[in-house]
Amino acid sequence: MSDTEHFYEPRHGHGLPHDPFNAIVGPRPIGWISSRSAEGVLNLAPYSFFNAFNYVPPIIGFASTGYKDTVRNIEQTGEFAWNLTTRGLAEAMNQSCAAVPPEVDEFALAGLTPAASRVIGVPRVAESPVSFECRRTQIIQLQSAAGDAVPTWLVLGEVVAVHIDRALLKDGIYDTANAGHVLRGGGAGDYFSIGPEQLFRMKRPG
Repeated sequence: MSDTEHFYEPRHGHGLPHDPFNAIVGPRPIGWISSRSAEGVLNLAPYSFFNAFNYVPPIIGFASTGYKDTVRNIEQTGEFAWNLTTRGLAEAMNQSCAAVPPEVDEFALAGLTPAASRVIGVPRVAESPVSFECRRTQIIQLQSAAGDAVPTWLVLGEVVAVHIDRALLKDGIYDTANAGHVLRGGGAGDYFSIGPEQLFRMKRPG
């Protein structure tokens, strides 16, 4: 085995002070998901395993380790909203991930304002400059390569409405570089923000 390479099989452990998997697959967009229970209780929670999966129709998804309130709510109502976490909202986002009972409203806990959506019944975060209104398409419990059930649920939803602060549109093009996106890194609490200094462009060949 090479002295310049650290090799491990995850099933045997990584042998490091902290699992590097999250840090390598990152930084990742934050799935800041708002939902509502069948009884009408609001929920807001960030998920570090989140991304976009399809253009037409636009489909986004997040994975929940454990069958949490968010997954239960979406299974009950079929709706959820995604809200962009910006640098100015990072502390509020962090507050919303507190382990609290289902009856606790994380909007209130984090000092955020629920804003009525246009198409779905679940509110979005008024302070967030970008929100997606989504309808559930699939909820899938993950499996290992051996076919064993994993206690993680992948939630996919079609984006049926989009809200964008006009200040983030430059000549009609979304200004990712200046939007202040916050991304989840590895470690116990590593996050990253992006700005114009990280921007570079390449054209596809052909």
